[in-house]
Amino acid sequence: MPAPGLAVGAGRYAPSPSGDLHLGNLRTALVAWLFARSSGRRFLMRIEDLDRGRDAGAAASQLADLTAIGIDWDGEPVVQTERAEAHAAAIERLDSSGLVYECTCTRKDILAAPTAPHGPPGAYPGTCRDLSETEREVARARIAPRLPALRLRVPAGESTLSFEDRLLGEVVGDIDDFVLRRGDGTVAYNLAVVVDDDAMGIDQIVRGDDLAPSTPRQILLQRLLGLRTPPALEYVHVPLVLGASGARLAKRDGAVTLGDLRREGVSAVDVVQLLAGSLDLLTPGERISSTQLVSRFDPTRLPREPWVYPGR
Repeated sequence: MPAPGLAVGAGRYAPSPSGDLHLGNLRTALVAWLFARSSGRRFLMRIEDLDRGRDAGAAASQLADLTAIGIDWDGEPVVQTERAEAHAAAIERLDSSGLVYECTCTRKDILAAPTAPHGPPGAYPGTCRDLSETEREVARARIAPRLPALRLRVPAGESTLSFEDRLLGEVVGDIDDFVLRRGDGTVAYNLAVVVDDDAMGIDQIVRGDDLAPSTPRQILLQRLLGLRTPPALEYVHVPLVLGASGARLAKRDGAVTLGDLRREGVSAVDVVQLLAGSLDLLTPGERISSTQLVSRFDPTRLPREPWVYPGR
């Protein structure tokens, strides 16, 4: 149950433990935390460790870095791989409605196939959508011992969807028959995030704007599974942090993680000032804590353009 005085809803931050958080990750986490705390919501943490191939076991250090810049959360972090039963149940529910089919296509197959009429570049062309059972058996044998992936059969009339984003305004996206579970058994991000957000009571989703194009897929899944959809859910996609070259921030830009900066004499408190300044929440020369930022946080003042980190 939420603590006294807190809203029933919640915001969240959901890092993938594939390495140390950089300034872009920390900035998005801070914005998500400010949105939740300033609106009286709970703030929850989820470790998105589904992709074990990329999992660097960095969850503990990531949580420590978030704590160091003043971000706290309610309850224990949710670990996504511990929610496999709920993910499987959602896929079964879709399958029972005739909305799931096997796919044996490789990425190379998809790129080589003719694009479906009016489909966006790289969209799944529907190669395995309407195969007969005999054709499916042949396809399974062809890829053995690899198993088929599972794709969503997007209902007629649902291939385009729009939603209203708090920062981006109206976002329109095309939806193809996307993967729900990979052939290696890994549940796809789009399915897991929808199921987990609903189970956690999250009604405010703040994340990087690179994830905005996948949101229409997630909203469609919400509809098909009978879960909450916008406007009951609020989406806020935050502009990314770029390096001095104008490309997305990465280790090539030098000291970009809390550990890197600490070794150069930059404290976590200094990082808070840097991030607050990038969000127009700080006047020159002012020193402020993350907690003090909550009372002055005004979503209408948030920058709509990426922040270019000048480096050190």
